[in-house]
Amino acid sequence: MTPRLTATAGSAPTAVLHRIGPRRPARVVASSAVRVLLADGQGLVRAGFRLLLEVTECIRVVGEAASGDEAVAVAQRLRPDVALIDAALPGLDSVEATRQISSQSRVAVILLIASQDDEHSLPALRAGATGVLLKDTEPAELVRAVETLARGEALLTPTVTRHLIAELASRPEPASPCPDLLDELTAREREVVALVGHGLGNAEIAERLVVSPATAKTHVSRAMVKLHAHDRAKLVVFAYETGLVRPHTDTATPTRPRLAIA
Repeated sequence: MTPRLTATAGSAPTAVLHRIGPRRPARVVASSAVRVLLADGQGLVRAGFRLLLEVTECIRVVGEAASGDEAVAVAQRLRPDVALIDAALPGLDSVEATRQISSQSRVAVILLIASQDDEHSLPALRAGATGVLLKDTEPAELVRAVETLARGEALLTPTVTRHLIAELASRPEPASPCPDLLDELTAREREVVALVGHGLGNAEIAERLVVSPATAKTHVSRAMVKLHAHDRAKLVVFAYETGLVRPHTDTATPTRPRLAIA
């Protein structure tokens, strides 16, 4: 737009901005839009994520935080649907911030990491994170991830999933056996959890067990309820830490494991 100079009696000319062309209509945000909290120590990064997310009417950024402590406080006050938490968040550690946000509300936390081998991934998942995403993810994938978590599903990118499973599988012994929880599972549910631990999705589990995808999904859901697992990522951790899946002993392990959403 080009400023036009106007003047009034007894006064110097002042610049008045006149819009050239038709006025752009205000952006309409759906009432059911996913409400997002952005937590990153750099304001420029937060601004970038806001621009990427708000290109769709289905997502609305309702708050920002520059530290872990601020992220917890803002999450408690605004109750967003999804919180994007930078793994290198200053102040309160991102893992502890995730634990407090997850325990005090139903906010789905996505941990944003700079590289697939970030040491915060596994602790954050144990602390309640529902997803882990690389910061260089394509914009469309970021939007899909937010919408996926808002639906109550878990999401790990394939590269992060492979690293997570490799890290768990590299341990010679289970870290913290939970025989009582294992006893809650039926033989078929144990089998299903083991397959989830290897990174198989519902369709692949159904094919392996010669059952319908709906039946496989039911077994997974029941196992999650019995194990108090909020998402499939927790089943992967559980399968290895309880010894239900042991490294290098099951030839059924996929060569490129992945954690499916379905």
